[in-house]
Amino acid sequence: MLEEKNINKFENPYYAKREVTGPDGEKFIVDPIKDYFSDERPQVHQPNSIPVVEKFLNWARAESLWVLGFGTGCGSIEIPPLMTPRFDAFRFGIQSRPTPRQSNVFIISGYLAVKTLKRVIRSYEQMPNPKYVLALGSCTINGGMYFDSYNTINRLDQYMPVDVYVAGCMPRPEALLAGFNKLKELIKDGKGEKANEYSENFDWYKANQKKIIKDWNMPDYNW
Repeated sequence: MLEEKNINKFENPYYAKREVTGPDGEKFIVDPIKDYFSDERPQVHQPNSIPVVEKFLNWARAESLWVLGFGTGCGSIEIPPLMTPRFDAFRFGIQSRPTPRQSNVFIISGYLAVKTLKRVIRSYEQMPNPKYVLALGSCTINGGMYFDSYNTINRLDQYMPVDVYVAGCMPRPEALLAGFNKLKELIKDGKGEKANEYSENFDWYKANQKKIIKDWNMPDYNW
């Protein structure tokens, strides 16, 4: 069940239970919290029991990377050129999508503010498994030029798993394409398992998230 103490932190009356009348005149209770959040922990994505089938599925996943359109930092300016004729990311099977439910790749594009981290975590958890994270720039590795800032995080891998780092400040589009190619290699080799690592170490990740997000006001299960 969802933790009652977390639910009570929602001050928006829209999240309260309410009685609604349907088109046919029937009345029923709507609980928005249950619509927006899950009451079960994340599950490990099990590979197909037939190796040749799993190999084919990994090939298909690698050649169909749907990127969540969520610009988290200054590196976001390097992403739009990927879709232009000069770099043409479409030829690599890379496409942008508007919602977490339709995406399997999350790009953390540079620095990540503490205030944004909460939204990033929720978006990541709503993405279906298997899913992957690309981290751009030195800010995701050690904080970069914001290493001593009060409102940005220093190590992304303390709060969510990272499959591929693309170093630089900021990495050019060519570097980002190289990162995608590395991600493709990992997926085809069956090594893109960071989402499972997140599920297996969920309590550790969640504890780290709550240490830095002081206004944590949502249930822990966000998918």
